[in-house]
Amino acid sequence: MLGMALGIGVLLALVGCTATESCVAPQDMVSQLLQRLEGSVNLEEAANPSVLLAMNLAGGDSDGPIHKWLLQELKEEAVRRAQKDMTSGQVALHVLALLSSCQDPQRVHALEQTLNLIHVLQQKTDEEMAELEAEGIPKTTLYSVGLDALALCLADADGAQGPSVALAKQVLSPESHLSVDTRAMVALALACVYNYVELQDVRDLLQEALWTVSNSFLDEQEKGNGMIGNIYSMGLALQALEATRKFYAPRKWDCAQAFSVVFAHDYQQPMAIAQVLPALAGKSYLDVAGLDCAATQDMSPSRQLSLSPMLGTHGVPRATIQVTYSITNELQGKHFHYSTTVTVPSGSTLLKVMEVAAEENPQIFSFQTEQTSWGPYVTSIHGLAGSTDDRTYWQFLSAGDALDEGGAGAQAWGWGGACGGGLHVPASLILVPQGLEPTNHMTGSTSRLSSAPTDATKTPWTSPGSNKVPFQHVLLCVCVCVCVSVPGRKHSSHPFGIHSCLIP
Repeated sequence: MLGMALGIGVLLALVGCTATESCVAPQDMVSQLLQRLEGSVNLEEAANPSVLLAMNLAGGDSDGPIHKWLLQELKEEAVRRAQKDMTSGQVALHVLALLSSCQDPQRVHALEQTLNLIHVLQQKTDEEMAELEAEGIPKTTLYSVGLDALALCLADADGAQGPSVALAKQVLSPESHLSVDTRAMVALALACVYNYVELQDVRDLLQEALWTVSNSFLDEQEKGNGMIGNIYSMGLALQALEATRKFYAPRKWDCAQAFSVVFAHDYQQPMAIAQVLPALAGKSYLDVAGLDCAATQDMSPSRQLSLSPMLGTHGVPRATIQVTYSITNELQGKHFHYSTTVTVPSGSTLLKVMEVAAEENPQIFSFQTEQTSWGPYVTSIHGLAGSTDDRTYWQFLSAGDALDEGGAGAQAWGWGGACGGGLHVPASLILVPQGLEPTNHMTGSTSRLSSAPTDATKTPWTSPGSNKVPFQHVLLCVCVCVCVSVPGRKHSSHPFGIHSCLIP
């Protein structure tokens, strides 16, 4: 795990923190993750503001070629797209990335133009709030509104208090069951606004919401032996707990226990690293406006790094496994059920299984994806796409159960959950299970059409019944079934079909 052979006991001892000081991971671990993040940057892909933001918070080389390329690309993208087709959350992430790079988001100069990105963010945030007030849900998601409020607050702009009040009410509503990622982003925004708001009733509201979120994370960590949500939720959750210490005091945060969960996972996906890295460095997104612009830290390996198009593989030949892949539709149009068995390298992701199946039989197993900052998301299979109007989406199942990363099965494999639940993970992250003891059930993963990554674009995927946006009214799921055929393992005869995702 990150090239470390340290035992958990040693790792816990190396995590430095007190009740009032930041928790900080060992420097060599932070450096390794920083190197992995920098090595993931691909000149042929769009620059990711979360990557630059994390690099700056973790002390990356602000004079290095990777940093300079990311910064310039993000400026140009903001000038080209911010006013046209960026969501408010995407604009907010660009603002945070610029602030962390000691750039003025009110004067973004690129392509011989100068753009006031704060003005654009304020306009888009106002649109979110108008939709929230009129329809009860924002134009995009509450996660995005949290990002908006945080960016406006850190940029010392007006307009953060209104969204913060609305977000605090959402947190405190007994009918609102927000995902870990959404609550964490909301907590970061509220913690920033709390420091500036003057009205006592507003301060009391924000304080109550912050107490609620932070204590819920501490409770969940205690119950989950360090895990909060799932492994991909940990980054933002740790940032929130770091930033809200005074709101759960005198209760103490066992950050060493939480860090041990992170240390035990081999993070490869750039977006996941970008969210967890600041927390391991003892920082949160709240720190972007306080970075020392005059200091140039050269702990980064970026000067010697090539800009690799993908995270490193070890080049070791891998054994192959057989995977039975089935697709089923019983909801709309022409019903179908097709199965195939493909051979893929051990350790492959679900996306690899789908690609091989599509290569061998494109008429049946063709699919389409949408590229996001988390990787490719499956949007259509066998020519059938999900539909917000019809309230349908694709979902990956195994043995009839929709499974997510984290949850009850985390100790054995890392998958658990039920239909409609769990983080929406891109197919490029879902590993094909292997190496388990023979069992009578199969392990799989969850995805769905038109669902959303844990970034500024949309909210992380949780049960439609427990998340108001963007699929508040999703009632039914079109299901995809993924079965693993490993020699020596029995296979369940559990039928694959449609699960109901009912809204309370």
